[in-house]
Amino acid sequence: MEGFAVAYQLTNRFKMFTLNSNRKLATEMAQLLGCELGKCSVSRFSDGEIQINIEESVRGSEVYLVQSTSQPGNEYIMELLIMIDALKRASARTINVVIPYYGYARQDRKARSREPITAKLVANLLETAGANRVITMDLHAPQIQGFFDIPVDQLLGVPILSKYFENKGMKDVVVVAPDNGGVVRARKMASRLHVPIAFIDKRRPQPNVAEVMNIVGNIEGKNAIIIDDLIDTAGTITLAANALIERGAKAVYACCTHPVLSGPAISRIEASSITELVVTNSIELPEEKKINKITSLSIAPLLVEAIDRIHNEKAVSPLFE
Repeated sequence: MEGFAVAYQLTNRFKMFTLNSNRKLATEMAQLLGCELGKCSVSRFSDGEIQINIEESVRGSEVYLVQSTSQPGNEYIMELLIMIDALKRASARTINVVIPYYGYARQDRKARSREPITAKLVANLLETAGANRVITMDLHAPQIQGFFDIPVDQLLGVPILSKYFENKGMKDVVVVAPDNGGVVRARKMASRLHVPIAFIDKRRPQPNVAEVMNIVGNIEGKNAIIIDDLIDTAGTITLAANALIERGAKAVYACCTHPVLSGPAISRIEASSITELVVTNSIELPEEKKINKITSLSIAPLLVEAIDRIHNEKAVSPLFE
């Protein structure tokens, strides 16, 4: 990534491990850092219980553990918690958890009576297990950082996505927020691309069901770029794309940091007006989800730069600008 160091200086106490959710990303990160991934194994008892064995000494080590909590989220959260516990009991000095995609982040408040705040519960579990620091990407709500009593570094996908579209050299661009809550993110991208913004006034009658109401801003004859933090069933993004085309947009592109893409998402994207969907590899896409419309960008250089800055006690703040 532009402006990032080429060679990284790691002390002999540095170790990096990965579990099952982001092996390709972790391997790329290790190559950039110039280190080997730590040796550990994840197995199952016959009843499905997870067993983890760390196959090298971590005593006194500064450990970085890479694991997204994407589908199957419950499995990956348990792997993560068990590995943190194993590292703590093996006398690791610090346990820094790199969670490119923080699952359960959408359950960050009580929208109705008697609902849990599961994003807070997951934060409690990570701290209780023994995590000393969390490094993550684009939380659904930045306030989730306040659920933790340990340092949290929330890295941003907007610079990576913006750079991609800047390099495409498109003209007559407008950045579109798919709902009122995404206006701040859209404004950040628009500022980087020096283009105007628009947003879609949307009503959501129930989870994973969206209804487009109105488009605020001038999109006629323009190349629209819809930006969101994550795309799950793709209902919101495809309705938005179709509405933009109906209202006169020349073409519609979409982008997000986290390609959850569950249920009917892939078929909806293929059938939609979206020309290209640009995502990052915070979640590893299985082969059946790799379609021609989807372009995946690597966040490994950004995560590696953050790790280097934390490890060498340098400021992480430049990565947020």
